[in-house]
Amino acid sequence: MQRKKITLTLSDGSQFHGFSFGAEKSVVGEVVFNTAMMGYTESLTDPSYAGQLLTLTYPLVGNYGVPSMEASKDNLPLFAESSRIHPEAVIVADYSEEYSHWNAVESLESWLVREDVVGITGIDTRELTKVLREQGVMMGQITLDDVPKERIEMVDYSSVNYVDQVSCKEVITYGEAPGKKRVVLLDCGVKANIIRMLLQQDLTVIRVPWDYDFTTLSYDGLFLSNGPGDPNICSAAVAHIQKAMELSDKPICGICLGNQLLAKAGGATIYKLKYGHRSHNQPVRRVGDTRCFITSQNHGYAVDDTTLGKDWEPLFVNMNDGSNEGIRHITKPWFSAQFHPEATSGPTDTAFLFDEFAKLL
Repeated sequence: MQRKKITLTLSDGSQFHGFSFGAEKSVVGEVVFNTAMMGYTESLTDPSYAGQLLTLTYPLVGNYGVPSMEASKDNLPLFAESSRIHPEAVIVADYSEEYSHWNAVESLESWLVREDVVGITGIDTRELTKVLREQGVMMGQITLDDVPKERIEMVDYSSVNYVDQVSCKEVITYGEAPGKKRVVLLDCGVKANIIRMLLQQDLTVIRVPWDYDFTTLSYDGLFLSNGPGDPNICSAAVAHIQKAMELSDKPICGICLGNQLLAKAGGATIYKLKYGHRSHNQPVRRVGDTRCFITSQNHGYAVDDTTLGKDWEPLFVNMNDGSNEGIRHITKPWFSAQFHPEATSGPTDTAFLFDEFAKLL
């Protein structure tokens, strides 16, 4: 197959040349990298990657194809984290033309083309990752070499409210039945497996838009989801969380962006990491004991531990760089994790956090 030449240009002027295997168009976005060895279907359907150009560091990608996007009886995708691809592009070193897997229904390339998402193969992803590690994540533009170059403005990633783009637009209820505990899920770009694992706790899940005033609802607990972009732009969500904490002591749990929003509601500040944590192998220690867990992560921002109020304390710490990986209130049933305890394709070392939340209800 004759593939078109395509170029990734970073905002510092660096260029990487490869070949197109997805939608043939120009795009811009924040260039990030994920070091996981598997799970490209789950990563591509993770709303937390909205607005980004996703570099996969594992050298061979596409060899197990793409599963069906069919939904379960709860209208959740069976083999993905949402119903569509969220990154603007995927960047790989070597795209596998052939695939084989028991539940594959199409190739990665056909999926990208069908969803109008750019794919680049043949790029030296080791060198690209080295640049991003040394310089930090930066904006990038992808253009086809044989078409007139479009002038696309590289808007600052943190200035766009991607949470508003990926959050649900209306209230959705799952697993409703008399007598069940009711949990409000603040959808900032929730991954489907978070909902699946809450349902496994025999809960009724009330999924609401990110800026919805959920304090008007009847519920037993609050769950704050993951999501893309800068948490500092989500002031409406923070205000509603603060209102909920003022009105009652009902249990609260947050994951990823939810950790940052809970921290902001408690008065802490958030800062941007140099190149973020995006992998399946981040070591995290629970504060106060020697237990260390291997976790899956996907975030570019972190909580500044030094700004936590006197009633809050760190719950987990990252063993690689010492950054915050979770917080908890000293006296009330409010806690969160920066990593993903529900992670697919794993690891699932910290799935017990869903049990801990359910016991508090």
